[in-house]
Amino acid sequence: MTQAPESTPTPASSPAPLHWKLVVDSANPQSQADFWAAALHYEVEDNNALIERLLELGAVPREAVVEFHARLAFRDLVAVRHPDDPYDPESGTGRGRRLLFQRVPEAKTVKNRLHLDLHAPAGEREREVERLEALGASVLRQVKEPGGEWVVMTDPEGNEFCVQ
Repeated sequence: MTQAPESTPTPASSPAPLHWKLVVDSANPQSQADFWAAALHYEVEDNNALIERLLELGAVPREAVVEFHARLAFRDLVAVRHPDDPYDPESGTGRGRRLLFQRVPEAKTVKNRLHLDLHAPAGEREREVERLEALGASVLRQVKEPGGEWVVMTDPEGNEFCVQ
């Protein structure tokens, strides 16, 4: 029996572009989704059609669903996606850059092991910090080091992020 030679990927057979989601534990996924969608200029995913199908099939119980922005949403999971990225129109699920907020029973207790850095346009950091505060974020501290300056903030549930 002969073995087929291993092939090196060619541009035509390269993997599809990477899509990802960062999962964030939260007490209230819907309010976190609203905050981060506004903060990042993202869109809250619309999973209404998928949820209706799942309910119709009996695949999810009605108590797993809530009304959110006048449409059905999962009670414990809400995602936001970049508006320019592709998405599946049948499920509403993004196929690009996403944040998924999942309900957890415990509160945040320690510093994040992972955080987002938001990069404001040149000269606009202060205005961006003010915009984020108006959305519900809080300033923890301002950092000035030889390598740069940034503002450490928290989202409405206390998750740290930086604005540069």
